[in-house]
Amino acid sequence: MTQAVATDLVDRLWSAVSSGDEYAAAGVVFGALNDGLAAEDALLDVIAPVQAKVGREWAANRISVAQEHAATAINDRVIAAMAHHQVTRVESRLGRVVVACIDGEWHALPARLLAEVLRLRGWQVEFLGAKVPAQHLIAHLHLTGPDAVALSSSIATRLPTAHATITACQAAGVPVLAGGAAFGPDGRYARLLGANAWAPDARRAADLLADGLRPAVAHQPIDDLPHLADQEYTTVARNARSLVKQTMADLTARLPAMAEYTPQQLEHTAEDIAQIVDFLATALYVDSADLFTGFLRWTADILAARGVPGRVLLPTLDVLALRLKDFTRVSRLLKEASDDLDGVL
Repeated sequence: MTQAVATDLVDRLWSAVSSGDEYAAAGVVFGALNDGLAAEDALLDVIAPVQAKVGREWAANRISVAQEHAATAINDRVIAAMAHHQVTRVESRLGRVVVACIDGEWHALPARLLAEVLRLRGWQVEFLGAKVPAQHLIAHLHLTGPDAVALSSSIATRLPTAHATITACQAAGVPVLAGGAAFGPDGRYARLLGANAWAPDARRAADLLADGLRPAVAHQPIDDLPHLADQEYTTVARNARSLVKQTMADLTARLPAMAEYTPQQLEHTAEDIAQIVDFLATALYVDSADLFTGFLRWTADILAARGVPGRVLLPTLDVLALRLKDFTRVSRLLKEASDDLDGVL
């Protein structure tokens, strides 16, 4: 497929999904398949770029949350329909792979794309979907005995859960392939958390599985992350709710304008603070300033797209720094993030 053809298909599919026209979206994809486009190319060079654009358009405040959900649902239904299209049928000739999203991860479309690519490559695939509780996943692995499990997560705050899930899968004797934005653009967090392999995309994931993953080795999570012995992550994570409440109270006292906030504005402010605390805890878990500063830059961009100056984040960081001044790593992360944000705004 030439770049011009790919661009045309992406533009046409985007036009269909952004207008909520499921039939037109299916027509674009199945028309291309009938014209000879490889199913894997349709998935990864047409549908995946459109889905990425859905996310960018939401972040830029050019589509609503409801429109983002509707577009994603259309892409998901088109992918599901492809599995039953005559052109895409492939006999299973390789082993068995389980594909699942980490518990708490609701972005299932990247994992579904991987599942379909693996089916096209000849694997027997069980796609378990979004938000799979670890205990249910492990029970399923014991029941089915797959050759590997592919774990997907887009949200970095799921990394502690991902770590426990990776460890449990390996204890069950199943090697783990990790993927998704949560694990970092270079897979640094997948390696840190002990995954057997990491892939930046579905094609690379399929290649790695074809080559064979190294055997699973049972180990304890603390062996991967000795810095957790300082209990700073545990303290912040366990007290997150009260920390959000205290931060809201401190900000209200510090910023008189908050007294005029509507209930909806107060609710959104509390949600933003909760996200900051969750990402702070996650950054402590993996001991990464980059994770926290990257999240804050992204949040500042999201706020700016909605007409809110990103500098509103700085008082929250100041309040948290005062509340948590006795914690060494927390203080370092908050100072680095505040300095970074102040420098780019």
